[in-house]
Amino acid sequence: MEQAVIVACQLPNTDEERFHSSIEELQSLTETAHGQVHKIFVQKRNKIHPALYIGEGKLQEIKDYLEMNDIGLVIFNDELSPGQMSKLADYLDVGIIDRTQLILDIFARRANTKEGKLQVELAQLQYMLPRIYGQGKNMSRLGGGIGTRGPGETKLETDRRHIRRRIDDIKMRLSQVVSQRNQYRKRRKENRAFQIAVVGYTNAGKSTLFNRLTNSESFEENQLFATLDPLTRQIQLPSGFRALLSDTVGFIQDLPTTLIAAFRSTLEEVTEADFILHMVDASHQDHIQHEKTVQQLLTDLGADHLPMLTVYNKRDLLDANFFPATLPAVTISAHDPIDLKRLLDKIEEVIVEDWEPFQIYIQASDSNFLHRVESNSIVKERDFLEEDEKYFVKGWIDREHPLYHQLKNNRRGEKE
Repeated sequence: MEQAVIVACQLPNTDEERFHSSIEELQSLTETAHGQVHKIFVQKRNKIHPALYIGEGKLQEIKDYLEMNDIGLVIFNDELSPGQMSKLADYLDVGIIDRTQLILDIFARRANTKEGKLQVELAQLQYMLPRIYGQGKNMSRLGGGIGTRGPGETKLETDRRHIRRRIDDIKMRLSQVVSQRNQYRKRRKENRAFQIAVVGYTNAGKSTLFNRLTNSESFEENQLFATLDPLTRQIQLPSGFRALLSDTVGFIQDLPTTLIAAFRSTLEEVTEADFILHMVDASHQDHIQHEKTVQQLLTDLGADHLPMLTVYNKRDLLDANFFPATLPAVTISAHDPIDLKRLLDKIEEVIVEDWEPFQIYIQASDSNFLHRVESNSIVKERDFLEEDEKYFVKGWIDREHPLYHQLKNNRRGEKE
């Protein structure tokens, strides 16, 4: 484990709770990147020092501590300007990275698909471009540890033209991937597949839930950003209705803008969804702040108008006084099969609030149509009428679905 110290600057207008939560998060991010936080230095200032981020006195204190404890890495809680990074590296004579670089480093470790790797590299190059000069010495101080995964590892030439060419090349490749993804989405839309996106703060239990509901093997670990590459699988709700469930990358407060831009196509899975499951780790002390962060990002993506069910996870760790902050909601443990059944029932309950009720008679011989109705609507009643050799089916359907008009007009096998 690489030894590191964290440095944070607290400004007068910063919310105390949010500030401490951001430091705790930075500590978790460091551990996820296989680092160990030795000490946290905080300085209260009226404004961030334009050249050194914090004051010279505090910086000297940090330098003495680093030398005394033989620590070679300092992680700053905010994004540093190119000038600050260069001066801090010279002053402290150790490896310097900031919050953005740390998150990019974790993403570089986690990306598995070709698209994921390209998106991470694009974000790293866009971050690196204005910071090239003075970064060479800092990179050599970082050695092969935290902050060097991805392009840094390949000893990329520190030449702006070379980096710009590589950025253009990646953008072109990604545009091909995005066009393939759009074709795939278009096909799903044409087939009227109902899409549910699982979103939530990083480490809320999204992948655990996804795996339990779909019997899949998506990467599941008690670490930040365990999932980077979205997976989509089919699930069946209690009524027989079939839907597609997508696992998405975890959200985080102050997610670097280069990453939001790079992962836009991945996050667009959310905007294409018909329904959102917002997973919340209800046992986390900052879960309200986490909820707000996710809601803000959904607004930024233009997905805040979609029907949503908030799923408060880790019920086994909550006390009896827990009360949901957002409704509609359900409180579960993703490992409890009974809770998963309750969750699926609740999903149907919320979906039908926006759908149209229908009732129809279907000839027993028309089994294909009966199957289509059961797969594409939420059926709550199905009775076989022996004397008529017909099924009486009652349920709800999406107004946008091609079957809607047939069911509403009851044009199939009407009761005489």
